[in-house]
Amino acid sequence: QVQLVESGGGLVQAGGSLRLSCTASGSSISFNSMGWYRQAPGEQRELVAAFISLSGTKCADSVKGRFTISRDKNTVYLQMNNLKPEDTAVYSCAADPQYFSDCEALRYYGMDYWGKGTLVSVPS
Repeated sequence: QVQLVESGGGLVQAGGSLRLSCTASGSSISFNSMGWYRQAPGEQRELVAAFISLSGTKCADSVKGRFTISRDKNTVYLQMNNLKPEDTAVYSCAADPQYFSDCEALRYYGMDYWGKGTLVSVPS
């Protein structure tokens, strides 16, 4: 059974940094795509950043310059710098065996496997 387990969330002051980690385990599946989503209170879930292709395409337009996604095999990281109150959300890791042709395809189809999420709070 596939498990995605996130860690690294917490309370941080505005301007601070956090590093989230997520490790996929429990299966021999190769997760070609892995990434991070977030859902703020009362909002829809949104894609934060993801690796989706052999060339390492990253979908990270909304947080470019502040957040950096990286990956080591079946572990994906999200380094978040200069955090703002609007970054407050539950951050969830996701993974999928397939590659996606582009970020729009990822947004349309979504990933198959999900973690339970970790809360990031940035008080105003």
